[in-house]
Amino acid sequence: MPGTLYVVATPLGNLEDITLRALRVLKEVALIACEDTRRTRILLGHFGIHAPLTSYFEHNKLRKGTRLLETLQAGQSVALVTDAGTPGISDPGFLLVKQAREAGIPVVPVPGPSAVVTALSAAGVPADRFVFDGFLPVKPGRRVHRLEALRDLEMTVVCYESPHRILGALEAIAQVFGEREIVVARELTKQFEEIVRGSAATLRTRFASGPVRGEFTLVIPSSRFD
Repeated sequence: MPGTLYVVATPLGNLEDITLRALRVLKEVALIACEDTRRTRILLGHFGIHAPLTSYFEHNKLRKGTRLLETLQAGQSVALVTDAGTPGISDPGFLLVKQAREAGIPVVPVPGPSAVVTALSAAGVPADRFVFDGFLPVKPGRRVHRLEALRDLEMTVVCYESPHRILGALEAIAQVFGEREIVVARELTKQFEEIVRGSAATLRTRFASGPVRGEFTLVIPSSRFD
């Protein structure tokens, strides 16, 4: 019998957000595959968990994926985690899940935090229909083109952005969406959590006034909410 691949969501920042089920699974599996072993070791140490770790990230996913499948096929269970939130959302975890399913290995989700849903829950915009568009393109021209494709959707748009690209992203959003109010969530569930609303141009001015830190989730409501 093969082992089970558990897809385990972990806290975005506040360690109290981990579930009891997630803690049990992390204690019981033979191996934990994680994006960054250093970050996951901090989480496990806080809860006194001593399971073996191995890295699984964008640049080693093919090589490590093969080894993890061998572990699973040998009857040992593996937990897949990301640095924060739910694996498979804007990280290579989906590939391991796909490979496991194709190999007939059971895949069990252990749900929990997700920056997409966390930001939507506090944004105060319609979330009955929304699209998650991951990270916006790095190149300015491609970024504007992507935003133009999203502009007229009759649903809320959610995307991620890094601290060193947030000003460029807000500039592009201002160019494409004009004065439409958006919501910017930064450092969700962490000590310096910030959720602010305003036009992209106004928010860009705000974040340009000092050092920009933390991971960002951007929520852009559809024009029907104007």
